[in-house]
Amino acid sequence: MGRYLHPSIVSFKRSINSEIYVDKSNIIRFTNKRVNTQQSYICVSRPRRFGKTMVADMLAAYYDCKKDAGLLFENFKIKDSEDFKTHLNQYHVIKLDMQFFMSDTNSVTHMIKKIKSALLKDFRRDFPQIDLSEDDALNELLLDIFDSTDIPFVLLIDEWDCIMRRYHDTKSQKEYLDFLRNLIKDQPYIALAYMTGILPIKKYGEHSTLNMFYEYSMMDSAEISDGFGFTEAEVYNLCQKYGMDFDEAREWYDGYHLINYTRDGKEDYSIYSPKSVVESMLRHRYGSYWNQTESYDALKDYIQMNKDGLKDAIVQMLSGESIEIQTRYFQNDMNTFETKDDVLTLLVHLGYLAYNQENNTVTIPNKEIAQEFIASIEMIPSYSTVNQAIQDSKQLLKDLWNMDEECVACGIEKAHEEISILKYNDENSLSCTVGLAFYYAREYYQMIRELPTGKGYADICFIPRLRYTDIPAVIIELKWDKNAQTAMNQIYEKNYPSVLKDYTDNLLLCGINYNRADKTHECKIERFHL
Repeated sequence: MGRYLHPSIVSFKRSINSEIYVDKSNIIRFTNKRVNTQQSYICVSRPRRFGKTMVADMLAAYYDCKKDAGLLFENFKIKDSEDFKTHLNQYHVIKLDMQFFMSDTNSVTHMIKKIKSALLKDFRRDFPQIDLSEDDALNELLLDIFDSTDIPFVLLIDEWDCIMRRYHDTKSQKEYLDFLRNLIKDQPYIALAYMTGILPIKKYGEHSTLNMFYEYSMMDSAEISDGFGFTEAEVYNLCQKYGMDFDEAREWYDGYHLINYTRDGKEDYSIYSPKSVVESMLRHRYGSYWNQTESYDALKDYIQMNKDGLKDAIVQMLSGESIEIQTRYFQNDMNTFETKDDVLTLLVHLGYLAYNQENNTVTIPNKEIAQEFIASIEMIPSYSTVNQAIQDSKQLLKDLWNMDEECVACGIEKAHEEISILKYNDENSLSCTVGLAFYYAREYYQMIRELPTGKGYADICFIPRLRYTDIPAVIIELKWDKNAQTAMNQIYEKNYPSVLKDYTDNLLLCGINYNRADKTHECKIERFHL
């Protein structure tokens, strides 16, 4: 057993011996289909704490020919696969954590030398009969071993992109990419090359040396959508086991929706952050367990960048809206930003935003991440008025419950003034203002925009969360340059309350109008009566 060649499976055993371990072995079905094929180059990018390293540890235990891991997988889903035994413990395995090798080096050249030295030490211990010269390149050493043993390699590279996140100069990046290309591309000894990181790998300038890789990211994860992070069914089962409220878990940690398109249609997956779910189950308390890393600490720096429209987009997402973005020009690094879309695309890869593949939009995925945004804007002076509107939203919700029409109108007007960075020229911008003005309502309600009613769309509906049984549901209708009574009349004429028939005994109706001439808001509130 070496440190990097035929690595220890202690980490994998510790994972499966943990109090909470969710079986993700079905990903082996996916990798098995690609072993020794033209599609054997796989790169998976996910935010931190989404289980990338645990899967790599599992793959190492499964494929390593120096292990006998059959019993470890005895109760795993992969055991039922017809090719389970075909690839079980059949390959030389090399596992490299690039973050570890980079940590105490001062250049890419130094790091590459360190990797080769460490592997050569393992090679000589495992293959004393093979003449392995330290003057040979690493790929030549692997060719010698393959020629002698006739056993190909499974190469697992964790944190592949840490070099790109540390070294921003083209020379260092090119040296590293050339190293990976020479080690992996078109080499007969590679049965499977599997890399993980935070960022995808396609666009580092014009130097696309790793174009043989098939990428699976937070933008498009295809067949492995359920392989990283917990699915809704897995979280539901954990909530049942630990006596936790599943609806509250969904509110806190859901929001990443990934799609796998198949010949039979499509499969939709709601993915939860596994780190946060595990913490909440073990502590028996929902809260923010977002791991503070160098990438996550930078949220404040990213959202205060002076990119045209970026602040508007952040405010709109805080109000509950989704934002259309163009992702194709993102350079897949953390320092090259030409537009707001580049910043927003990076935030998708970091886990701060959820991406909708079907309509190319991004949103703030859940309550946990929303709290990170709120904590960040509290420290940014240019967001001070937005932060004030959010703080004022607590009182505004009380005013709504008290049916205080004047205070609600004044509160929305104040929010409008405080977030005047938004273009305020139609009902959509009014909807954004109302959404932000009632930000605190998300604590008690699921807020739905444009809820279909059969005779139209109710502009905004507040549906009480299941644990709050004594608060009213709310229907809000918005008007522009008309009056609040017109908004109220439309609620009745189109029978909007029918869509909330389970709440008609405790339902508030609210009409809001903005008068463009005098720049004032008007509000009318009624309690619904059958």
